[in-house]
Amino acid sequence: MTISGAGIRRMRLLRSMKQGHLAELLGVNQATVSRWERDQLALSAEQAAKLERIFSSQQHATVDAALKRLVEDSVRPVHLICDRTHRLLSASRPRQAEWRAPLGAFLGRSLFSYASAEIAAAEQSLEESGWHEGRLSSLTFDTGTNGNALLPIADGRVTWERIMLSDGSTGRLVTTIG
Repeated sequence: MTISGAGIRRMRLLRSMKQGHLAELLGVNQATVSRWERDQLALSAEQAAKLERIFSSQQHATVDAALKRLVEDSVRPVHLICDRTHRLLSASRPRQAEWRAPLGAFLGRSLFSYASAEIAAAEQSLEESGWHEGRLSSLTFDTGTNGNALLPIADGRVTWERIMLSDGSTGRLVTTIG
């Protein structure tokens, strides 16, 4: 696939996608996307193939909106993050009630810095379990506490579930089950 910098920019903007988000999906930094769009840097064959998959995927923004609504309206403590970056995408009211700051303080930001030792260990185990390749689609484990006053995590049990989002990225649904 040969695509011009203007073509990359046009396709990205048609999907209301920021350069930084496209960079995350492609495993590069935002400056690389900027250089592609200005025709200052050529894409590798692998990058072009990934870009084609992202841009040719059906856009189901209504499905993402429904998912967000389901998360926000859930009566259970649940939140949705970007599987790769841990950025918070959505949270239920019961989950927000556990936090000591408003949703806006966390939305769009990585929550990984708040992880307990048990959560960090579970995250480390994902690579060898085949999580990112789709061989494992859910994981249930004990969280442990994090001792953080702003976003406290209590001893409990959670389930992580992988969910594909319309832009080709993967989300992670985090549900407290006990």
